[in-house]
Amino acid sequence: MYDAPNPATNVDQQDIKITAKGVQVYYGETHAIKDVDVNIVDRAVTSFIGPSGCGKSTFLRCLNRMNDTIDICRVEGDIRIDGDDIYDKRVDPVQLRAKVGMVFQKPNPFPKSIYDNVAYGPRIHGLAKNKADLDVIVERALRRGAIWDEVKDRLDAPGTGLSGGQQQRLCIARAVATEPEVLLMDEPCSALDPIATAQVEELIDELRRDYTVVIVTHSMQQAARVSQKTAFFHLGDLVEYGETDQIFTNPKDERTERYVTGRIG
Repeated sequence: MYDAPNPATNVDQQDIKITAKGVQVYYGETHAIKDVDVNIVDRAVTSFIGPSGCGKSTFLRCLNRMNDTIDICRVEGDIRIDGDDIYDKRVDPVQLRAKVGMVFQKPNPFPKSIYDNVAYGPRIHGLAKNKADLDVIVERALRRGAIWDEVKDRLDAPGTGLSGGQQQRLCIARAVATEPEVLLMDEPCSALDPIATAQVEELIDELRRDYTVVIVTHSMQQAARVSQKTAFFHLGDLVEYGETDQIFTNPKDERTERYVTGRIG
């Protein structure tokens, strides 16, 4: 089945962080993802693009087993991170989600202080021996979220009191506090204004130095700005995957060409 060259898996093996083969996703009788093969590169930003309802967010949620929380959802196929099968019955999804962080479409800070929002994950995963350790982890995460300078004097203030863009950067800080290796982002800028969007995009570019970043976006301009690799989904199929510049300027599949030129979507 995998003997023929596949554009979705044509990536230098040494750079691969996540491999997916033959992935199918069903919601009840609905076949939402169809036989997806993809290799996702380490220390890079990979964008998933495509029309609404094409399966890009569903596939993203396969990568940290968020679909496990949906009763009618069934995932088949093989997904590995660093060669380890993440759907192995011995894998604890909670531990997996510490390794594979996620940032959602709408900023969703906990109804807690800024400090406690970031400290929550490290606390439940036992990453700090004492308060001093936790202070270091919280500061480092807020710095990585590019929001430390704005909140360092009000760490006890509620996270919900921040602006939308600040809340999203707080959620990114919260996601990186558990020292994940992969960061998933499901349309992280769709609820933000242009200035906040630019700040988050700049942050995404910085985060790829330390993490494998996978982002779902409706904005082709955003995909072109922030990602090195792009995957185009359509009607549950992964149509084309490659270098971002190539996908946007010289797509190999007619469906990709029609989407990036605005004729479908």
